[in-house]
Amino acid sequence: MTEATDATEATDVTDVTDDELVRLFPGHPITHDNKAAYRGRLRRVLLVNRCGQCGRWHEPPKPVCPQCWSTDVVPTPVTGGGTIFLAIFLHQGPPAEGVDYATPYPVVTVELDEQEGLRFTSTVVGAANDDIRIGRRARLDWATRGGVPMPVFRLTGDPG
Repeated sequence: MTEATDATEATDVTDVTDDELVRLFPGHPITHDNKAAYRGRLRRVLLVNRCGQCGRWHEPPKPVCPQCWSTDVVPTPVTGGGTIFLAIFLHQGPPAEGVDYATPYPVVTVELDEQEGLRFTSTVVGAANDDIRIGRRARLDWATRGGVPMPVFRLTGDPG
């Protein structure tokens, strides 16, 4: 995992209020449904909602299970391993810390190992764009952007 100094090191994340969460993640749409996931990010834990009734995982966070309609959904850690399902390379976009559009910026959707169809979108770090391909294995890692942890992926295994 990436080690970095950030604004969360001096903060006990279990005590972060909703207002502090909004301040820590400016520009992110923090809601009642996703605030646990953002608190998880402060601990460098990727939380995805899982239904307590049928066991189905679902992302993005919603208050009701899309499978069985139960409201017993719980933010649950995922391992972060998976396979690249979709990859795009941005040549332009809004200014963002850590993003250089001079080299196309990779955005990937990784199908997580926990469940077929469970996908999470982020970027890949530490890899040449030519190595980022659909079907490649990746694992969760963390980068610091804007002083807070951001989930990213790192390629694993042979490029094949």
